[in-house]
Amino acid sequence: MSDKTVIKLEGVSKVFETETVSTHALSKIDLKVERGEYIAVAGPSGCGKSTLLSILGLLDAASSGNYFLDGQTVTGLGARRRAQVRNRQIGFIFQSFNLLGDRTVAQNVELPLSYRGLSASERRKQVSRALDRVGMTERASHYPSQLSGGQQQRVAVARAVVGDPSILLADEPTGNLDSKNGAAVMELLRELHAGGATVCLVTHDPRFAEDANRVVRLLDGALLREDSVSQNEAESSTV
Repeated sequence: MSDKTVIKLEGVSKVFETETVSTHALSKIDLKVERGEYIAVAGPSGCGKSTLLSILGLLDAASSGNYFLDGQTVTGLGARRRAQVRNRQIGFIFQSFNLLGDRTVAQNVELPLSYRGLSASERRKQVSRALDRVGMTERASHYPSQLSGGQQQRVAVARAVVGDPSILLADEPTGNLDSKNGAAVMELLRELHAGGATVCLVTHDPRFAEDANRVVRLLDGALLREDSVSQNEAESSTV
């Protein structure tokens, strides 16, 4: 495997079983993501986009196939070990923000660092740096209820990047935002990518998909095709 490959899926499938029916959410997905790449996962509702992102983010495990993250196999890891790897190597941005209402902005951003054995001073330093990256330094002592939706998503981005993960996963990050705040969050993702972050975005909005270097299109749980996005197209989508 190339040193540039941060994600590699080989024949990954996901089947959800009940007593009466088996639902094939993903079918034999082969995918490679290079370090520093920006990919978008697109397709109609129910095509498997969020399921794929959950597997990439180690929130769920594939039913079959192999998954290599940063050159190491993560296939078959138990829930506890997946959580450990996720904490150190993956930043996740959710549509619903998932901030803790009884903790301040700084405390929410610090949470992923709590499991790393870092000193309090080092945690504060990394939190300060992450909040500065998203323009939320002055809101560090505020609570989520005191923030707008766009500000909450910026805090969620800071939480995702605070530990310098190998890859940043974003699941419909603009879904709960108005157009102005959604555009601001997408601009933030562009800036993070320009700074070297590897980004994997699930989106239903074709404008945002064009921000990526490559669009992975799913249909009925299968990889339909992959489209490269030219620089001219990406630039025109931001105008």
